[in-house]
Amino acid sequence: MVVNLSVEGEGGSYAAEVESTAFRVVQEALTNVHKHAAGAKTYVRLAHRASEIAMQVENEPPPEERSSARLPSGGNGLVGMKERVTALGGVFVSGPTDAGGFRVSAVIPAS
Repeated sequence: MVVNLSVEGEGGSYAAEVESTAFRVVQEALTNVHKHAAGAKTYVRLAHRASEIAMQVENEPPPEERSSARLPSGGNGLVGMKERVTALGGVFVSGPTDAGGFRVSAVIPAS
């Protein structure tokens, strides 16, 4: 999978649960792209801000020849991501894009 990564700001010293939640959100979102939109152009954006860390994983629609070859889903990825983020007082949003892809966004307080 080819992923375009952009990082804004300097990574700070985050609490362990903030760091692990941010990691798991990006990891699970990329897994979902692989499972449901293999071959799609994918973008990961991280923003380190004074009081929060924001992340977004967005994919374009998959290439036509791969769009029908979807892998089975365990069914709890998005729910689990939302639970992890909101448990830390963060905000989680996911859904289809107007262009036919999918976007996962999360903002987690730094402390």
